[in-house]
Amino acid sequence: MIEIKDFTFTYRESTEPVVKDVNLSIPDGAFVGITGAAGSGKSTLTYAMNGIIPHCYPGDFFGSVTVDGLDTCDTQLTDLSLVVGSVCQDIDSQFVASIVEDEMLYGMENFGVPHKHIEERLTRALDDMGIGDLRDRPIDSLSGGQKQKLAIASILALNPKVLMLDEPTAELDPASSVGVFELLTRYAREHGTTVVVVEQKIALLSHYADMLVIVDEGRIRFSDTPTAVLSHSDELLEIGVNCPRATTLMNRLAADGIYGGPVCRNVEEACRALAEVIA
Repeated sequence: MIEIKDFTFTYRESTEPVVKDVNLSIPDGAFVGITGAAGSGKSTLTYAMNGIIPHCYPGDFFGSVTVDGLDTCDTQLTDLSLVVGSVCQDIDSQFVASIVEDEMLYGMENFGVPHKHIEERLTRALDDMGIGDLRDRPIDSLSGGQKQKLAIASILALNPKVLMLDEPTAELDPASSVGVFELLTRYAREHGTTVVVVEQKIALLSHYADMLVIVDEGRIRFSDTPTAVLSHSDELLEIGVNCPRATTLMNRLAADGIYGGPVCRNVEEACRALAEVIA
C-alpha cells in the first residue's frame, strides 16, 4: 500500500535533512505504529505519505514515495486525500463546523460524494466510532475523546484506503486512549483499511499494531513486529524511546539467563512469565 524508497528530505528553511535514506514498505491492511524521540523525523515521514510533503512544505526531495501506486510528488493533493485520510494532532483546528452532523457533511460534500450515499456513509462512520448518538450535538460540548472519534469518523466517511493519525491519544486519559485504539483496530479488520499511527505511547502501539517503526535522527532504526522491536529495549531507551517497564525487566532477566521465554509486551504477560520463572 505504501512504498518509500531512498527518501531524503530537507525543509527549505533548513540546511540538514530531517529524514535520510528511508526505505519502508507498508502492506495493504496493516496496522502500523510509528514512534521515536521528539524531533526524530516521524511526523515528516507521515507528511511524505499523505502528500503534505512536497505539496505544502517545499524543500529538497530525493527518492520516491508511492501510496496505492500513486507517486505523491506527481499526484495532486486532493486526489491523494481520497486515498489517505489524515487526522492531525490538534483536532480542534481540523473542525470547520459547529455541529457534529455538519462536520460530517462538510467533507463528503467537499469531495463530491453522491447525495444518495451521504446518509449511509454518515451513519455508518458515526456508528463505527461509537458516537451515533452524538449526531445533533454541538462540537464544543463534546469531551476530548468524543472529539477525537468525531475527527476520525469524518475521515472514515470518505472511505480512504489509508487512515493516518498523528498522536491521536495525546490529550486523552488512559481509558479513552484504549477506547480509540480498540475502535481503530476493529475498523481496520472489518474494512481492510491500512492504519498508520504516530504515537508516543509505545505500550499501546505494541499491543495493537502489526508493525512498529522506530525513527531515530531521521533514519529508521527498527521496522518489525512489536515483539521483535521490543526485544531491543535497552537500545530503544538509548535513543529516547521508553519501553514498558515490564518489557525492560523481562529482557534484562533474559540477558542474565534467568528467563528464556518470549518478549513480554505488558504487565500481564510479565506476571505470567515471572510466575513460571519462580515456579
